Amino acid sequence: MVSSVTPDWSREEKKFFPWSPSRSLLASIRCYQIYNNRGGFWVVLKKLTILRHHFWSVVTGADIPLNCQLDGGLLLPHPNGIVIHPYVRIGPNCLIFQQVIIGASFKKGVPIIGGAC
Repeated sequence: MVSSVTPDWSREEKKFFPWSPSRSLLASIRCYQIYNNRGGFWVVLKKLTILRHHFWSVVTGADIPLNCQLDGGLLLPHPNGIVIHPYVRIGPNCLIFQQVIIGASFKKGVPIIGGAC
C-alpha cells in the first residue's frame, strides 16, 4: 500500500543499465539537490549534474527545474510535456502523467500537491 505521508523511495529506484529516462531525470534532480549546498570539489560534480539534467530534459521533453521541491516516490511514467513551476511543492508518492502543466498563478499562489504537504 502506498502512503501519502511516507515516501516510497523504491518507486524512484533506477537500475544502472536499463533505459529509463524518467527515472534518470529524477536522479539528476536528486543529485543536484545533494551537491547544491556543498563547496570545494563538489562544485564540479554539481556542474556535471546540471549537464546531465539538461540531457535528460531534452530526451524526456519535460521541464522540471532543478530547484523544485519534490518529495520521494514521484512517478513519471510518460514524462513528455510535463512542465512544473519552480515553486510548486509535490508531496510523497505522487503520480504525474504526460502533458501536465503544474504552475503558479500570480493571483492565487503556488499549488501544493500531495497528502502530506
